[in-house]
Amino acid sequence: MAGLDTTLTIRATDTDFLRQFGGTADELCGRHLYDLLGPGAPEVLDRQFAGLSAGGHPRFTERVVGYRKDRTPFSADITGITIHSSHCPPDAPTYLIAVFPADDPAPPPAKSLLSPVDARILEGIAKGTSNLQLAVQLYLSRQGVEYHVGRMLRQLKVPNRTALVARAHSLGMFGTGTWPPRVLPQFVKEPEQSARRCADPGMAAS
Repeated sequence: MAGLDTTLTIRATDTDFLRQFGGTADELCGRHLYDLLGPGAPEVLDRQFAGLSAGGHPRFTERVVGYRKDRTPFSADITGITIHSSHCPPDAPTYLIAVFPADDPAPPPAKSLLSPVDARILEGIAKGTSNLQLAVQLYLSRQGVEYHVGRMLRQLKVPNRTALVARAHSLGMFGTGTWPPRVLPQFVKEPEQSARRCADPGMAAS
């Protein structure tokens, strides 16, 4: 666990938190929480901490990507609550977070799996490629690319392309330290599985 001030700067940690991120208290205290997390974390967590501050909810839990001292990534569930210290004024709440690694060998939930085409489109969006450019590269119509993008927006429950990339980062879908971005294999359905689901019934019957 770790204690954060209102700017999300780490002020105190326990030994489990230090072990997870691979640093000492002197190295981690005084750093901003987002320094330890993937680039999609602010998109996901800013509104959650704002909700805590405003009293909209008592706690939250979100899946994020953390980075150890050697920049090794790991998936984790982060839970946050508001605490009030006797050393802080009542209108300046601080936060307590608990980080639970999710590095189990089990495959990701089916709802997080992408078809191979979806994965290529998501990589393109993360790189800044337009739908028209993606259509040319993937031999699809522009409407076809828009269909796949819309499906991913619904699947990951986000409103637009920017949030889609941020959500993918928060789920740990992208490998780290690579450019252009690449979706990790464990988040991509087997090609034959996707082909069965996407096969045209009329063609299958012929």
